[in-house]
Amino acid sequence: MPIVVVANPKGGVGKSTLSTNIAGYFASQGHAVMLGDADRQQSSRLWLQLRPAAARPIRTWEVSQDLIARPPKDVTHVVLDTPAGLHGWRFKDVMRMADKVIVPLQPSIFDIYATRSFLDEIAEFRHADKLKIGIVGMRVDGRTIAADKLQEFVGGLGLPVLGHLRDTQNYIHLAARGLTLFDVAPGRVEKDLQQWQGICQWLAK
Repeated sequence: MPIVVVANPKGGVGKSTLSTNIAGYFASQGHAVMLGDADRQQSSRLWLQLRPAAARPIRTWEVSQDLIARPPKDVTHVVLDTPAGLHGWRFKDVMRMADKVIVPLQPSIFDIYATRSFLDEIAEFRHADKLKIGIVGMRVDGRTIAADKLQEFVGGLGLPVLGHLRDTQNYIHLAARGLTLFDVAPGRVEKDLQQWQGICQWLAK
């Protein structure tokens, strides 16, 4: 059962957007998916409450402030949305549980360096648990200098950049209806689905 953790110590970088769409991708592949939300704001949990009954099912993973329980055995894929400032015992508990960690990162020099120590901390778990780590550039045009700087920074850490997601209202409009890119006709979100190709390939490995 792969457990994908979406994490970054900064707030407002798009963790819930990534988490919900990853869950939507897994569901679109016919998997039994569970989405957990360890953030106090409970954005992913709210999104699940908005999800229409006709959409592919995504179950809620009960995650309390004091305990992250193992998901049930009948679930095949798990996504965990984490809070800003993830640290201490909760950080260690999440990393021990995770198979893959995706770190959303905006191409701001301040965001990049604020995330550096977090990436170093995650790296300590890589060898023991065979943890796979990937970076996703958020609200960025892959053709810009900012994207090049992001690639240069992450490349120096030996981590893959899985893709760059543009700043678009599609994510906002879909989230308000409990939906993802993978729940609507591909022609409506073709440009965004193209940006997800590298992320989906990495998730499928």
